Amino acid sequence: MQAARGASLSSSDPDHHAPRRPLGIFFGVALVVLLLDQGSKALAVDRLEGRPPVPVVGDLLQLTLVRNPGAAFSTGTSYTFVLSLVAVAATVVVLLLARRLGSPLWALGLGCLLGGVLGNLTDRIFRQPGVLRGHVVDFLALPNWPVFNVADIGINVAAGVIILQAVRGVAYTGERTRPTDPAEGR
Repeated sequence: MQAARGASLSSSDPDHHAPRRPLGIFFGVALVVLLLDQGSKALAVDRLEGRPPVPVVGDLLQLTLVRNPGAAFSTGTSYTFVLSLVAVAATVVVLLLARRLGSPLWALGLGCLLGGVLGNLTDRIFRQPGVLRGHVVDFLALPNWPVFNVADIGINVAAGVIILQAVRGVAYTGERTRPTDPAEGR
């Protein structure tokens, strides 16, 4: 009896450490995205303030400093405070969902989302013109596309992962929401 109980708690049991693994991925990815975002923004402000666009890859990628009071594509520039509150709510929802994470891929996606949302929210809290009204630092420019930052990349990667998991029928808990084989659904 004890051998059976000890075997079920051994490190070879894949389910024994399963709940911790997605949370580690989630928090690790969120931290990396947040640090990359804030570090790159600090460099951009330091090196690009008052300078014309700096070509990195010809006309394909340029560095240009923009302070954005709005959301994506500079929409909602008059609603900075509301956008900040939406970011706070998104942070709370993602943290609540993370408590039940059972899928490493969902952990990656939600980690990117949390890191991205926190990156831009940090700007809204600590940058001018004031708390929850601060402008987000954007500095990456592609042709015919709005200027963006690393947090925005994290948010877009998250959207891609979430869509992929939804199409695959995998819930954030790791459970399948639909059968993988059409014959199983009969």
